[in-house]
Amino acid sequence: MIAEFQDPETEPTIFILSIKAGGVGITLTKANHVFHFDRWWNPAVEDQATDRAFRIGQKKNVFVHKFVALGTLEERIDQMIEDKKKLASAIVGSDESWLTELNNEAFKQLITLNRSTILE
Repeated sequence: MIAEFQDPETEPTIFILSIKAGGVGITLTKANHVFHFDRWWNPAVEDQATDRAFRIGQKKNVFVHKFVALGTLEERIDQMIEDKKKLASAIVGSDESWLTELNNEAFKQLITLNRSTILE
């Protein structure tokens, strides 16, 4: 089904996948719209599902649409996801530049095995 969907000779089609399909390495670069209609608690899971279309080889803009019914659990999940993203951005930032800003001692502490933990 993936090969048929990806075939440049086939007409544009709709391919509906579970959000869990994001974790199995599927490439769907023929797709240019991603719809999330069953929001997930973890924003990384949704991002991974979106990345199935936004991959190396993608030549089109990828549009992500998120359906949220107002006043429902989905709306609260959506708010929680946005709050998690803001918190992560405030702590870590949106990239790994925080890592390059560590001094040598702080970097060494980050990557050194804590021997006292394994000896307990």
